[in-house]
Amino acid sequence: MFALAWPIIVTELLQVAYNLADTVWLGRLSTDAVAAISLAFPLIFLLISVGGGFTVAGSTLVAQYTGAKSEGSAGTVAGQTLSFITVIAITVGIIGFFATDAMLGILPSSPATAGQVIPLAGDYMRVFFLGLPFLFGFFVFSALMRGYGNTRAPMVVMFISVVINVLIDPIFIFGFESNPLFGMFGLRGLESTLFAATEFEGYKVAGAAYATVLSRAVATIIGIYIIFGTSAGPDVQLSDFRPQLKYIKKIVNIGVPSAIEQSATALGFITLTAMVVTFAPEVVAAFGLGNRLTSLVFLPALGLGRATNTIVGQNLGAQKPERAESAVWLAAKVGASVMVVTGVLAYIFAEPVVAFFISTGTESATQTINLGVEYVRIRAFEFGFIGVLQVVLGAYRGAGNTKTALTFSLLALWLGRIPTVYLLSFQFGFAETGIWLGMAVGQIIGAIAATAWFTRGTWKESVVDADPTPA
Repeated sequence: MFALAWPIIVTELLQVAYNLADTVWLGRLSTDAVAAISLAFPLIFLLISVGGGFTVAGSTLVAQYTGAKSEGSAGTVAGQTLSFITVIAITVGIIGFFATDAMLGILPSSPATAGQVIPLAGDYMRVFFLGLPFLFGFFVFSALMRGYGNTRAPMVVMFISVVINVLIDPIFIFGFESNPLFGMFGLRGLESTLFAATEFEGYKVAGAAYATVLSRAVATIIGIYIIFGTSAGPDVQLSDFRPQLKYIKKIVNIGVPSAIEQSATALGFITLTAMVVTFAPEVVAAFGLGNRLTSLVFLPALGLGRATNTIVGQNLGAQKPERAESAVWLAAKVGASVMVVTGVLAYIFAEPVVAFFISTGTESATQTINLGVEYVRIRAFEFGFIGVLQVVLGAYRGAGNTKTALTFSLLALWLGRIPTVYLLSFQFGFAETGIWLGMAVGQIIGAIAATAWFTRGTWKESVVDADPTPA
């Protein structure tokens, strides 16, 4: 379990590094720039969640066919998943590019947010959507390798991609004029020379999107080489890309509930964002920054959850349900313990961590930091429950019970977070503190309910045959 989990945790840590790099440099640009990506992310996630659900299907099927010792079928599922999601990525990217203004227009923003933040969010989103096939490419590669049991290859590829992103992010954002990176290393003379030669002033908020797309393109190219040019993953042949109805049905049956789950989660965050943007830009920025920081400490639970997905899938494929159940309980105990410790540390060090991402010196920045600290400290109380919930949801997905995972994800968000945020913030007068409290409540409710249902044991069935007949 730990052999599978630690590379996943590192990979997800590197994934968050993309977001944090954007936040660090955009925080040096302005508070409005941080608020812009806070608005953009839920809307982007709404569209990419469609393809994300089908990567879960690919990972689950590869894991179960691998456990059933059916290498040919694992390779075929990988090929079918790659081709299926490539079509989805291109379609979603085109739709997202042309629908950016319409999506931003549905948010009931305050006048300040509408005038200062919304245009910047649109610039970021349009670039991001154009590069969506590259982002999906790495997601698929990572999911298929994880199902196969190789979690180290995606980690290495992600590391390369993040290094590229961190290096080019400030260049694309600031160009060669007043770039804090050059000031940090005392290279203002070099900066002046480069500006005189290029007159490149950067792309501001859109520059963060350009840097992410370019670095993800490199990751996708390397990932495709690993799948086709090495023996590190499923044995995929060109013939595996030919549509085969048997496997497409399995991908759709497992992937649709996961796609709905992720889409419903994205809609939930859009609903939350729609409530948040009625507050001042400082609250919007604190909400986005707080979410990015909590996503960082969320990683141990996410890593154990995805490792559990693979372990449960391979053991059910090998007809070993009791071993799968033992792994789930072990992962849940470890996840809860690690996340409780993480919550204590997050509470203690919230102020210096939040302040690191916001350039101080203005009243707006000080207010954003204070709000962000309050948010992180309130969310810290839910961390132990996050550890349990992610492991149990991983078990359901590994067993192919994505409808069950969907149910409890919706319970945590739509019956936990959203109503609580609305009631506390708008009905009971807690204002922004009600947002922070409501965000914590949903995970607690979801963890308790999902664990209680798990004890019934109705999830212990494989969705593949030990010796499948080729389609």
